[in-house]
Amino acid sequence: MPATATTSRSVLRQAISGQRRRVTLASVLAAGHQGGEALVPVIIGVVIDQAVDGGSAGTLVFWLAVLGVVFAGLSYSYRFAARAAEGASLRAAHDLRIAISRRVLHPGGGAESGKLAGELVNIGTSDAQRVGVVNAALPFGIAALAGVLVSAVALLRISLPLGLLVLLGTPPLLYLAHLIGKPLERRSEAEQERSAHASGVATDLVSGLRVLKGIGAEPAAVARYRDTSQNSLKATLRAARAKAWHDGAVLALTGVFIAIVALVGGNLASSGSISVGDLVAAVGLAQFLLTPFLIFAWVNGQLAQGRASASRVAGLLTTPAAVEPGDGELPSPSTGTVRLTEVSYGSLRGVDLEIPAGQLIGVVAADPVAATDLLDCLGRAGDPTAGTVHVDGVDLSTVDPDRVREVVLIAAHDADLFEGTLAENVGTDPDEALAASAADEVAAALPDGTATTVTERGRSLSGGQRQRVALARALAADAPVLVVHDPTTAVDTVTEAKIATGLARLRRGRTTILVTTSPALLAVTDRVVVLDGGRVTGEGGHAELARDRADYRAAVLS
Repeated sequence: MPATATTSRSVLRQAISGQRRRVTLASVLAAGHQGGEALVPVIIGVVIDQAVDGGSAGTLVFWLAVLGVVFAGLSYSYRFAARAAEGASLRAAHDLRIAISRRVLHPGGGAESGKLAGELVNIGTSDAQRVGVVNAALPFGIAALAGVLVSAVALLRISLPLGLLVLLGTPPLLYLAHLIGKPLERRSEAEQERSAHASGVATDLVSGLRVLKGIGAEPAAVARYRDTSQNSLKATLRAARAKAWHDGAVLALTGVFIAIVALVGGNLASSGSISVGDLVAAVGLAQFLLTPFLIFAWVNGQLAQGRASASRVAGLLTTPAAVEPGDGELPSPSTGTVRLTEVSYGSLRGVDLEIPAGQLIGVVAADPVAATDLLDCLGRAGDPTAGTVHVDGVDLSTVDPDRVREVVLIAAHDADLFEGTLAENVGTDPDEALAASAADEVAAALPDGTATTVTERGRSLSGGQRQRVALARALAADAPVLVVHDPTTAVDTVTEAKIATGLARLRRGRTTILVTTSPALLAVTDRVVVLDGGRVTGEGGHAELARDRADYRAAVLS
């Protein structure tokens, strides 16, 4: 879906126009079905007047054959209309999911701002599906209108008052149905928002289940989800009540309208203005009108829910990017010289830091938020509010985020693995990277070595095993600048020392920044920079800082 879908209306319009061939085909076929249904009572009326009253067997056989052809045509029309409409619905929802995925995965980021992962999933699944269903509802709405028009024309042929009653009474009825659908639209949007939030909280809790169990926070987590789930349930019940009220009100209006049509037809028959066959046709058409009006009620409900979901989709698609593309160019190959000048971003305050090409440095941040903010600036997940970040003399805020991440690789602390073999997770020629990260020991402990299949997010591995494989993946990428955040928090001290040695050996001559408080890793760095209060408060060798600074000892050796 193009990026021009900025409002709920434009999302719906593009979802429909993108499937216009299928929607048009479904509309034509469904209109044929409803038109055929409307002709059935008319033909029966003709049979009564011309064949039964006239006593002609040949005429009776002829009109029965016509009736059979009409039934066959409307049956096949409905079958293929439903197939085309469902195809349009599924394809439109798929196109929306692709557009949503592209926005979420866009290098400029920003889509996840203020949203849990589960909320994004809910928009990409449930909301996309509801917008897609509009393509399935629209052809049948058009078909219902065609059925009403055919009925009106037939009633005009039978009686001018009956035809005018249907023609003039339908528009106000449709307008009232639209007004009745407004509360349903509002409550459907609230229902989707609460459902998305509940899904996000559930995803968040499940992903952190091991941590919750480790700190004994399960009761608090259960209480939090219970409250969220109850709010979602209340919103769902409100939406269900609105839908029930909507359907009941539309059905009542329709019933009154059809009763009036039948009453007028009966009076005309009793006064001799229409024949017995015409009366049968009029009553049959009045009964038939219940179907298109029920379809109108269903279509109106789907449109109300589709508009609410389209609004949420549009809100996600139009979320401003965290960083914008630029026309700056980083040299290729990159030497890896990094310089931060008076950088302020989040908790960072005027950070000055220069890292010569090929240097291995450690960064100790007393505040974990400062560490995350530093990673965001270096990987251009966000641009500094003040100051600049340069790599090889080029301001990163002027470089396309994709190119920045080809040069500067951020290996975050909470990196996930993907479903596939261990070798596939690490990449091509993984042997050196596996050895440097001590992940070769992980492979040796697995039944099929590096060919062992890893489950989604690496859940089949322990926390320490996942960390080592994730580090191996980062090392195998061989980026000019590698930024690693706490890569050994879940491994034992012996393994940590082995990783420190292997990492320093493998990254020799390549710029590497270790954001960590691990003494083993800091001991192999060329120098250590201390961040405190969002500022650089000291730098030097690990041993020197540990000897001279109590705050450093407290952060690193405690």
